[in-house]
Amino acid sequence: MDGQVKVAVIYYSATGITYQMAQAACEAAGEAGAEVRLRKVRELAPEEAIRSNSGWHAHHLETQDVPEAELDDLSWADVVIFGSPTRYGMVAAQLKQFIDTSGPLWAQGALADKVYTGFCSTATAHGGQEATLLSLYTTFYHWGGIVVTPGYTDPSQFVSGNPYGASHTSNNGEVAPDHVALAATALTAKRAVQIATRLKQGTAG
Repeated sequence: MDGQVKVAVIYYSATGITYQMAQAACEAAGEAGAEVRLRKVRELAPEEAIRSNSGWHAHHLETQDVPEAELDDLSWADVVIFGSPTRYGMVAAQLKQFIDTSGPLWAQGALADKVYTGFCSTATAHGGQEATLLSLYTTFYHWGGIVVTPGYTDPSQFVSGNPYGASHTSNNGEVAPDHVALAATALTAKRAVQIATRLKQGTAG
């Protein structure tokens, strides 16, 4: 195994809020020395639903060149960072559908011993942010993964206030992620890379 950590940032975003956080995660992981893949999950909503919302339709067109996530991205990565808006305190159906296809890799043990973390956004204050991340992390426990969170490892976390992962309140998509949310996302990604790097070095040693 080479020394460079491989990171897959896999997300779902309708109007672009979670996408902006995914970009921040990619940038931070790259700055931490990782090789990074940005992947969106497949959209499940019908075209007429997307076109009925101008923000959704515009973002759909904006990111049409972002590759869709494949199971190979999970196999390839040492670190997987998932991002999703919340849906009743859980991840969006689009991301859940992708996760549900991972059974063959799970059965082979191919998802174990990787580093996992996540970030999310909600329309309203609180809105299930912590519940969404915790429900996502349940999947990682089934996979035998290593969950890495930002915790309160940096003074900025006492401002963002979510030790489970980065999160943002978008006011129904009206408010883009601010410096607090983006800093929390970057910290989440950097910590994941740092822990994965230590694990790789331990394996190599």
